Formats: sequence, structure tokens, C-alpha cells
Amino acid sequence: MNQAAEWPAIDEEAALQRFLDLTRLPGKSGDEAEVSKAIQQALLSAGVDESSIVSDDAGTKTRLSGNAGNLIVTLPGDESLPRTLLSAHMDTVPICVGCDPVIREHAELGRIVVANGPTGLGADDRSGCAAILTAVLERLVRQANDPTLRVPPAVVTFLIQEEVGLEGARHLDVSKVGRVDRAFNFDGGGIDTIRHGAIGGERIQITLRGHAAHAGVAPEKGVSAIVIAAEAISSLHRDGWLGLVEKEGRRGTANVGVFQGGDATNVITPLVELRAEARSHDPDFRGEIVSQMQSAFERAVASVKDVQGRTGSMEFTRRVDYEAFRLAEDHPSVIAATELISQLGRTPRCEVANGGLDANWLMRHGIEAVTLGCGQAAIHTVDEHLLIDDYFAACRLATQLIASAD
Repeated sequence: MNQAAEWPAIDEEAALQRFLDLTRLPGKSGDEAEVSKAIQQALLSAGVDESSIVSDDAGTKTRLSGNAGNLIVTLPGDESLPRTLLSAHMDTVPICVGCDPVIREHAELGRIVVANGPTGLGADDRSGCAAILTAVLERLVRQANDPTLRVPPAVVTFLIQEEVGLEGARHLDVSKVGRVDRAFNFDGGGIDTIRHGAIGGERIQITLRGHAAHAGVAPEKGVSAIVIAAEAISSLHRDGWLGLVEKEGRRGTANVGVFQGGDATNVITPLVELRAEARSHDPDFRGEIVSQMQSAFERAVASVKDVQGRTGSMEFTRRVDYEAFRLAEDHPSVIAATELISQLGRTPRCEVANGGLDANWLMRHGIEAVTLGCGQAAIHTVDEHLLIDDYFAACRLATQLIASAD
């Protein structure tokens, strides 16, 4: 028997409209203020005490200047029950700005939401925000209908700037969050998958300086920063330190993703700036990948010379975006997610993600969270869509987490 049928019903029509309304709002990374305002208005209208809704100052600390902080909502409950955190991020990637969401019937997928036009949908992660908002509002309705209802104390975080390096979670003011016994981050993917761990990643900035010269009159008197970069990248590729990196049973990835330099074809380019990244579930191996990248660029700088023997120079900076983590499969958050997904009539499976999640930084703050999907598919593309049945399942699961003593 599907035990989910025994859970109290949620208002699916209101939940879907909530997603549509949030998805129409602009809110790329750094511009989440309008989304935050809409969520706050919905909470206040439903009866959440204004003093329970606060924003932190994360938007003033992020690399990208922002117009909003993380939104943190606390809900009192029975202190004998586990204090439960739900989180989602408010920002979308730029391709989703201007989205006009519409409901369509798909022959294989059933009812879905897509963007009507050339944009992405932004279900990553407005569906997470809408699912959590639905859970809070359903909890309030149930408490109003039954003042004796036992519910766990809860804290909800709507985070900023996830799409640009998990910046909101990195700078979350944990003092405003308080104790957390179990935590659930609602983000991309299907409802059946429990991401109980994630990879770690570093970002790298490389500035190469050569010496300008006239490319037609005296190219031998110049040192090309482009040649230095090409030499380094070529050696990394040749030696297996770019792309999928596998060495002695260890595994990671590396990529040079941004290459900028040069103004004219008749000038030996004196300046090139590159941005790169490295990832691995093994922090030590990730560090080795970055060290190999740095060594390759150092060798390239030393090898490219003009006729006078001059070389260029390099600035190489690295920054940990997020550290890898992995919760045990008997962790309370993993167990709770497994049981509830099973009660939905689904088959839960645990997975360690190869991309960074807000949960990476929540973990660094001492908040041990699993990440659950809300039915988002083909994210970050114009083909992005939301599986409505999966979204409803996420709403029910989130509601069960904070509106039930079970």
C-alpha cells in the first residue's frame, strides 16, 4: 500500500500557482531581492510573525555584489522533536530571466511546466523555494485547524547566489539559524535521489604577462602571453591533467574555462587572463591537480623568451569553492529522507554528487544536510522543465518534514 495516501492532502493548485508566480520573477545571482520580498509577503500574509523572518548580510560579503541577503525563517515547535532545517536557493542562471512559465501535457512525462519563449524555466531552484514555502503554509493551516498538533521546531533558509559558487551558503550567518538536528536542501533533480555527499572544488585565476612588440615589424622582440598560455594548457592536456584526471586510482576533473587576452592582430599579446577549476572527492588529489596546473604555467613562463632572453611573469591564485563531504547512510537526515520517499511510493537511492551544492557549505557550518530534488530537468538550458507530479511529491515530503510529529 502506498502510505503517502495516508498523509494529509496539500493544496496542489495553490502549490503549483506558487511555483508559477515565483518563476516569473527575475532573480539571477546577486539580484534576488524581488524573490525574497515575494516570499516574505507570502509568509506574513499567512500569519508568520514578522520577528521570525530575518535576513543576514551575506549579500555584502559575496564576491558578486548583491541586493539581498539570505532569508531565514524560524518556526517554533515541540522541542522534544528534532529541529528541522529546510533550504533552497533563490537565484537562477541568467538564461532564465524573463521566463513566462506555461503548463503543458507531455505524451511521456505527463503534465510539465516549460518556459513559453527563448528563456530557461528557472525551476532550479524556484521549485525548491515554492516547495518549502508550500510546506510552511500547509503547516500553518494545519496548526490553525488543530491547535493541539505536534510539529517539530523548524528553520527555513532561502539562500542567495548558489549559481556563482555557493556564495550565499558560504556566508550564511549561522547565529541566526540556531541548532539543527536534521537538514534537507531542496535543489535540482528527481525526488527519488538522496544526495548525501558532494564533490569539492577549487577555482583558479591566472594572469600571464608577456612583453608587447609589433607583430609585423619585430615579433622576436616580444613575449606572447597567448603562447605561454597555449604551452601550459597543451602540456596539461598531454600529461593527463585536464578534463577527466585519473592517476593511480585517484580521480578528479580540471578545466580551463575562460581565456581572455589580446586587442589586435599586429601586437604580440602582453596580457592574458584565464579562469580554471579543479574538482575531486579527494581533497588531497584535488590539491595535487591544482599544483600540477600551477607548475605547468610556471614552466611555460620560463620557456617562452624573446631574442634578449626575457621571459614573462605569472600570478596564480586559488580559492576553495567548497569542500567535499559524505554523510553516512545511517545519518538521521538520510534515514528520514529514505523513509519518506518510500512512503511516497518511490524507490529512494543515495548518490554522491559530482557538482557543488549549498549542502557543501552547510556542512562546513556544522549543518549536515542531504539534498533532494523537486522534479527539475534539463536545468540551465532552454529545454528546462518541471515534472509537476514530482514537484507535488517534493511539496508533500517537505510538508511532512515540518508539519508532522512522525
